Amino acid sequence: MDRIAPTRRPAEANAGTQRWRDLLFLHWEVPASSLRPLVPPELELDLFEGRAFVGVVPFLMRAIRPSWWPGPTFNFYETNLRTYVQHRGDAPGVYFFSLEASSWLAVQAARSGWGLPYHHATMSGATNEGSVRVGDELEYRSRRRSSDAHSHVRCRIGEPLAVPQPGSLEFFLLERYLLYNVRGGRLHRGQVHHVPYPAQSATALEVSDGLLAAAGLPNVSSRAPDLVHYSPGVDVEVFSVRPVER
Repeated sequence: MDRIAPTRRPAEANAGTQRWRDLLFLHWEVPASSLRPLVPPELELDLFEGRAFVGVVPFLMRAIRPSWWPGPTFNFYETNLRTYVQHRGDAPGVYFFSLEASSWLAVQAARSGWGLPYHHATMSGATNEGSVRVGDELEYRSRRRSSDAHSHVRCRIGEPLAVPQPGSLEFFLLERYLLYNVRGGRLHRGQVHHVPYPAQSATALEVSDGLLAAAGLPNVSSRAPDLVHYSPGVDVEVFSVRPVER
């Protein structure tokens, strides 16, 4: 499988730009058999040496600007719940079970424009973007407005890591540039582009997560995540979500 091709920037004009800041990546290893019923049949699970993972990723969305929008940029919190998939044995990407956002406008735009499963949530967390250092604690809270689904994570930031190399677990989990969803009965795919994540180790101090149970994975959040990483962030180009050729 070619895991490098999705990292390359598409030749077309982007659909917008964003800045992702102070990201936490919390990952749990789960049985592939528990994931398979939750992922559309058009997609195959993408496994690392036979192992399946789900991830909870809270972060700050900054300077959001659609390419057609001349006005001010938008800022909000986001937390996504995801797993890793491929299509026809290639094109590795992300499948989102849910995405929480503190902006009602962003939720409506993403649902109607891209068909992504966004939910409006009350959220709080990092306010000192760009100044998190080794030994600092970073905390995010989220509660979905339409239900009790929630997420609370508190982590201590560790040392910088080498740039993840293809073939490593860190590259598999972090370096994802394609996203998939099913809309109107058809599989769609979108792409983002950014430099590789500058990553650091992190330690989970407190994790309470109901997003996993809400997605159909009730037995996962009862234990600590298997892997935790932090990134100060990247600047991102976003490209249109389009139907995948049959």
